[in-house]
Amino acid sequence: MKTISQTKDILNHLAAGERLTAIDALKQFHCFRLAARIADLRNDGWDIRTKMIENNGKRLAEYRMGK
Repeated sequence: MKTISQTKDILNHLAAGERLTAIDALKQFHCFRLAARIADLRNDGWDIRTKMIENNGKRLAEYRMGK
């Protein structure tokens, strides 16, 4: 199933210390619903932090693994 693969790829990306936005997730993992995948990971017990950033005058969420 694609969703499981996307979730695993996103987890590996974040666990490597990388940050991720919805735009990045779409480009790298073809994931249109990053917030849903982040919710899945949080429900599985992963500490994922959200920071609101501004990009080209628009606010968006940037996710990273907690410490």
